[in-house]
Amino acid sequence: MKKSYWVLFLFIILKFVLQYSLIAPEYELQRDEYLYIDQGSHLAWGYLSVPPVSSWLGWLIQILGGTVFWVKFFPALFGALTIVVVWKIIEELNGNLFAKVLASMGLLFSILLRLNMFFQPNSLEVLLWTLFFYFLIKYVITEKIKWLYWGGITFGIGILNKYNIAFLALGFIPALLISHQRRIFANPHLYFAGLLTLIIALPNILWQYEHHFPVVHHMKELSERQLVNVNRFDFLRSQALFFIGVIFVILAGLYAVLMDRSFKKFRFFFWGYVFTIALFMYFRAKDYYAMGLYPVYIAFGAAYLGVILENGWKRLLRPVSILLPVILFVPLYSLAFPNKSPEFIASHQNLYKKYGLLRWEDGKDHPIHQDFADMLGWKELAQKVDREYAELSKSGNTLVLCDNYGQAGAINFYSKLGIKAVSFNADYIDWFDLTKKYGNVIRVKDFSESENELRETSRYFENSVIVGSVTNPFARENGATIFGFKGAKTDINKRITDEMKEVKSYLNR
Repeated sequence: MKKSYWVLFLFIILKFVLQYSLIAPEYELQRDEYLYIDQGSHLAWGYLSVPPVSSWLGWLIQILGGTVFWVKFFPALFGALTIVVVWKIIEELNGNLFAKVLASMGLLFSILLRLNMFFQPNSLEVLLWTLFFYFLIKYVITEKIKWLYWGGITFGIGILNKYNIAFLALGFIPALLISHQRRIFANPHLYFAGLLTLIIALPNILWQYEHHFPVVHHMKELSERQLVNVNRFDFLRSQALFFIGVIFVILAGLYAVLMDRSFKKFRFFFWGYVFTIALFMYFRAKDYYAMGLYPVYIAFGAAYLGVILENGWKRLLRPVSILLPVILFVPLYSLAFPNKSPEFIASHQNLYKKYGLLRWEDGKDHPIHQDFADMLGWKELAQKVDREYAELSKSGNTLVLCDNYGQAGAINFYSKLGIKAVSFNADYIDWFDLTKKYGNVIRVKDFSESENELRETSRYFENSVIVGSVTNPFARENGATIFGFKGAKTDINKRITDEMKEVKSYLNR
């Protein structure tokens, strides 16, 4: 093993240590994580909001014990592997050890630490984008067709992970067409590699077809409810902040691929960046959608600076360059991670508002970060549902019906009674167990929807009661109310079936 790989190994260890030490004990899992874990119990080739890779990881997490350690392990692993792939890219560019260390420091002390905190498709997405760029670079350097096929495999897995990877193709195809590398389109193996991508993605495409392409409905809903609130200036500002410690390296990378003769083969990477960012801005994409672009430009910039700072007085800039990511990361560490209590954040709002960190998807400012609010109140909810479930289940089968996927997933994760809560929201609509005849219902309602629940539903049951609610003032689920309904006077299963038909009819429009 090369001696330099010991340095890489130290970065990998440090990456894992940091990832497991960034979250204060007050916080629980994030809303989306519960959904992806539950998908592991319902394996399929597609889901209403995401392709299937997350479910495979959710299944593996359950096999490994389903603990928080394993939930956090895989995003940390993908972050560490991203550093490894960038290291290999720099090797292909003949970069020296300084270049590798500089790039690794920039990736380690960056917003990737936050991205890699959560079990979501985003961590694997950044890795797959970087890996695809690695194979593309390998092909440009060697022109060996095997790298086209490896790129096709990576892109296919990328589709099965997150459809956002389509922006990579839409940005880089025209970039290749206007460069000297356009001859790649005359290589028949490119199209065979594309066919391999299609074969890998085909099961999910068929699933989408069979389910009337729910991704279209999801994207429309996302655009209407969230993306419409995206400010394009804020999008650009975020791009500069994501890797603030090595922004000079990214700029050096863009300069190198555009202007430096030794990087002439890779000029299309400059235009690929321009086109892809322009597409994201046009569609008002969330700022982190573009995060997968940057590791490869950090690699280009580090390799370029490794030569520029090699001789004379410029060598003195090397230690400064390596330390800069750490120095500039310190304020980011204090602001962007859940390492402060909710009370502290709420009492220092002006500090966080200045950077737009308290703005949620609704376009409004709130007491704490949206992601942090999505990490509170879940255990409390599950404990209160467990108590009511234990009581109601003495008199018959009890259905736990929630308003949203976060509530259902959190109850399933934290329940001590093996509850399988469901919802008409997200993928839970397909996970009702209607082989049981239900006589009781525990209803979890969002605060804004709970006012009339007792009056409207109690007439269908012999006994009705408000069990409690989520009381954590900083939780996004604050005020979510738990209702207990005992002794059904009507056929609950039929009512569920009818409601499912209405919801699915809406989704299939």
